[in-house]
Amino acid sequence: MCVNRGEPGNLSPLQACEEGLSFYAEVLAGHTPTGECPECLISLGLLQRLESGSLVAIPPSLAANTVMRPMEEVIERSQRTLAAARTSMHLAEEVYRGSTSANGGLVRVIRDADVISTALASAVRSCRHELLTAQPGGGRPQTLLEKALGGALDALSRGVGQRTIYQHTVRTHGPTLSYVEQISAAGAEVRTLDEVFDRLIVCDRRIAFVPDPAEERRHAALAIEHPGLIRYLVGIFEHSWERAVPLPHTPSDYRPALLVDETRRVVLQLMVSGYTDESIAGRLGMSVRTVATHVRKASELFGSRSRAQLAYLIAKAGIFDEDLPDAE
Repeated sequence: MCVNRGEPGNLSPLQACEEGLSFYAEVLAGHTPTGECPECLISLGLLQRLESGSLVAIPPSLAANTVMRPMEEVIERSQRTLAAARTSMHLAEEVYRGSTSANGGLVRVIRDADVISTALASAVRSCRHELLTAQPGGGRPQTLLEKALGGALDALSRGVGQRTIYQHTVRTHGPTLSYVEQISAAGAEVRTLDEVFDRLIVCDRRIAFVPDPAEERRHAALAIEHPGLIRYLVGIFEHSWERAVPLPHTPSDYRPALLVDETRRVVLQLMVSGYTDESIAGRLGMSVRTVATHVRKASELFGSRSRAQLAYLIAKAGIFDEDLPDAE
């Protein structure tokens, strides 16, 4: 295969083809080969064309220096650039550690949605062994899922073990199910719960990201590198993971009945505990209209005419200790 050498910094493969080697042997033997000179011999410096148009064979030991020296210079420059970048990162790491220690520990506040997104993407790219995520709030917007898919598949292709917890409500959300199908096929594990404690991302158990409870979720997050805090957060994740229900990634395996039964039970339990429809919707990652539908269906099943009567009938029936009546 003949490849032009081009500029000295071009590191495209240079390879002599069989035709070129035969042509080179003919020139060395003092013959004048017929046909055009293969470009690979010129690119490798094995033949040089004189002003008269004749070709002169160059010993490979001499041609090698002409061809390889520019490549070696490019590699040396790259190595010096890499060494300088490593030194700079080491110095920056010392400054960073000193700053976080002065602020009372390895916990940073990250503000602005774009900055948070960039920090998360960088952490996922650097992940090598394990990625744990908890995503409350039901189905995620399709644009966010599409943006996250590339990073997730890249991490999985590197052998990163990924486990994700969603809420039951994603079992009827098409874009999330499509996302789950793709990452599950690549090796990720996904489970669902009625309630997820809060958003959590843990990379290699060395850095974790959680929302800053003191500020609006989208505008502030905490980047945690304290080993003790990370162990605590991983413990919460593992406890939730054990209680969560696996989410099959084959479309024919989806079981909406599970969503209806489990979610309706939680909706009614929260209603009996005094939560409003808005509060229930926020906790379970669904719309207020969906909460009202669950309450209405339960009212029809129990024959109640008000929420107060429904709560009384539920408590009297002890349905939190027994299965709910089957929904029609």
